Amino acid sequence: MTIRVIVVDDSATMRGLISATLRADPEIEVVGQAADANEARAAIKALQPDVITLDIEMPHMNGLDFLEKIMRLRPMPVVMVSTLTHKAADISIRAMEMGAFDCVAKPHGGEMDSFATLAEKVKAASHSRMKLHNKPAHIANAISHYAPDGRIIAIGSSTGGVESLLRIIPNFPKNCPPTLITQHMPATFTKRFAERLDRESPPTVVEASDGCIIQTGHVYLAPGDSHLEVARGGSLHCVLNNGERVNNHRPSVDVMFRSIAKLVGNRAIGVILTGMGADGAEGLLAMRRAGADTLGQDEATSLVYGMPRVAFEVGAVAQQLPIQNIAQKLLQMSNMHSHERQTA
Repeated sequence: MTIRVIVVDDSATMRGLISATLRADPEIEVVGQAADANEARAAIKALQPDVITLDIEMPHMNGLDFLEKIMRLRPMPVVMVSTLTHKAADISIRAMEMGAFDCVAKPHGGEMDSFATLAEKVKAASHSRMKLHNKPAHIANAISHYAPDGRIIAIGSSTGGVESLLRIIPNFPKNCPPTLITQHMPATFTKRFAERLDRESPPTVVEASDGCIIQTGHVYLAPGDSHLEVARGGSLHCVLNNGERVNNHRPSVDVMFRSIAKLVGNRAIGVILTGMGADGAEGLLAMRRAGADTLGQDEATSLVYGMPRVAFEVGAVAQQLPIQNIAQKLLQMSNMHSHERQTA
């Protein structure tokens, strides 16, 4: 059974490019196109698509406002198609919070590489579970007398990761364990997402830079298009590199996890969240074999139960949890006072 898609973009050229890319996949049928929200609304009603691709910036009603109406009146999988501007990055991040499945960057300078995953994401979107995207309550104050025990946390995520990370990091206390994150995201988006997390969270959240010292109370997000690793040279610090893609990704979760397994060992906690594919499974297994504690997001709360499923199946995940419980579990595991109570 083919997946029925409507392409929404105010540019006729871009509608043609998106449609041609999707039609190259035999499992996808482009059943309609629309240039603005009014046309899109009529097309959705008449054609009943399984998925729509939606432009961020359109006349009459922008993509974010239209997405809000879709999610309120007729929830369905939506893949956002965005330019790589800072403004578009902010809107795309907000769109994913509101329920958009994922965001694909428009081709830049004639390069079509950014559309390489478009069909794959549309197909995954058609099978994804629709969830209510309500802002979660903070639980940081639920753990009193928190004192980090010296371990670091490493988190890997992909499709659905924006929402999941916004359920974890804002619930960390100001003195949280040093935390490294690799989230699959276009290069322009990671800085804006780090800024968003920083505004929402007690700890300091930054886009990682080469050589920056890894400190308590700080969260480091891998820049788009750079692998994030750790190194020792006196203090533990971040290392960025632009090596080959791993599992078709740069940054790759596997690269980060393997680096932490090698240098940090049992002084780390690894977490794998929602996402397509298998990136992070082997690296998390290396962390577990090195003595690290490991967690995975469960199937019920994952937008795409891909990365956590593979990690669980290979034996990398010691415990699966719903997303709303992961922040509190991480704080319990890394709280010096919890260890004191256990040994008392």
